[in-house]
Amino acid sequence: MAANIIIIAILAMACVFAARGAYRHFTGKGACCGGGSDFIPEADKKLDGRIVEKKSLKIEGMTCENCVNRVKKAINSVDGASGKVNLRKGTAEVVCDRYVSNDDIQSAIERAGYRAAVIK
Repeated sequence: MAANIIIIAILAMACVFAARGAYRHFTGKGACCGGGSDFIPEADKKLDGRIVEKKSLKIEGMTCENCVNRVKKAINSVDGASGKVNLRKGTAEVVCDRYVSNDDIQSAIERAGYRAAVIK
């Protein structure tokens, strides 16, 4: 009897975690938003000034074009930075029209649910 209660409790916990993950996945709040037919790629961001800085980053956690879109959107949200993201290579090329700290770019990407490291 006690063994059955333990097994039921474990199964209930597994269902809760699965439901939570499915909810995050389908609402676009997980690291991979799941996509769908309404995919709209993030537009290239035009910078105001001339390019004064270029950075290359290694991005971990991207699995699809929706991930690429989220990373690009995160980079473009940083004032003075514009990014191009390559899923196959797992990299991002960032250009800046003013000094932008590596921490600012990495933090924006990490808030989107991915890991980033500056490689040059």
